[in-house]
Amino acid sequence: MTTSKTPKPATRATIREVALDAGVSVAAVSKVLRDAYGVSDTLRAKVRSSMDKLNYRPLASARGMRGRTYTIGLIFPDLRNPFFGDVFAGVNSALERTQYQAMQGISVSVEALTEAMIDRQMDGIILVGPNEPRATLLDIASRIPIVAIGHHDDPGSTPFDIVNNDDQLGARLVVRHLIGNGFRNVAMLSLNNQPSTVIQQREIGYRMEMVEQGCGEAINIVRASQVTRDVQISVRRLLESPDRPEAIFCWTDLMAFEAISVATEMGLSIPDDVAIVGYDNTMFCDFAQNRLTSVDQSGELLGLQATRLLIERIEGRSESEQFVVMPRVVVRASSKRRQVPD
Repeated sequence: MTTSKTPKPATRATIREVALDAGVSVAAVSKVLRDAYGVSDTLRAKVRSSMDKLNYRPLASARGMRGRTYTIGLIFPDLRNPFFGDVFAGVNSALERTQYQAMQGISVSVEALTEAMIDRQMDGIILVGPNEPRATLLDIASRIPIVAIGHHDDPGSTPFDIVNNDDQLGARLVVRHLIGNGFRNVAMLSLNNQPSTVIQQREIGYRMEMVEQGCGEAINIVRASQVTRDVQISVRRLLESPDRPEAIFCWTDLMAFEAISVATEMGLSIPDDVAIVGYDNTMFCDFAQNRLTSVDQSGELLGLQATRLLIERIEGRSESEQFVVMPRVVVRASSKRRQVPD
């Protein structure tokens, strides 16, 4: 009597075996399976060859995982500045008639947060005011479509899109306005995050205009963090100095509000003793106690255009684009024309 044995089914090849045969990592195979952004033709061909050789077939659940998720990530450095709310409003406005939804995150360093968003298979990311070096942004852009709001670079030199206010022009307009109103000793209260190209551009604009207006000897840039106490100390030192500035050009409206508070506590009159100008033209500039002159950089428009460009990227556009918003000075009482005694 003979006993027949049922043949065992062939062992199914695993993703690890495919990776070993192709000489790549499991993560690389996973990217090919998901048709992830940034996968090279060489890597794709190598992995596909090993899959065919081993007769590897991904599970149906894995095959359906990629596709679009119709979610985009939005990363802010913080949410204390109302300007970021304007940007977010622009993003939401751009998404109203699309299938996409925006998920926001807050991080001073975007690397960990972008990794989390990539792991969750978001279709693209908008980085607002990134402080990361250019190399980091290039690395992120190689793995997922991104648009950077507030990063200056040469047109066409990056594989990602850029949406900017013309920060150099914005600073020049402030100095031009103040000097035109009789304030020639203009100090700048800047930010101490040096990798930021926005900081560099605004400081360049301030210096250039001061020199062109014949006030180069009065150039004075004081850098502070955005921590309230640090701003207050920096402003007080400026206003207590023997050569007290006639005007202070502040990095943001939030810094300018602190400058107004410190000057008022010291018994100084604004703008008679010191004029103050901010940047962002947030809603609080119109409040009676502030009446702050500020640079409008159209935060809502920046968010709207960044979203439009990101969706174009997700849908296959490969050429990089830049969109630049022209700033304008919105004049209020904090910098009105100085009354020069007869």
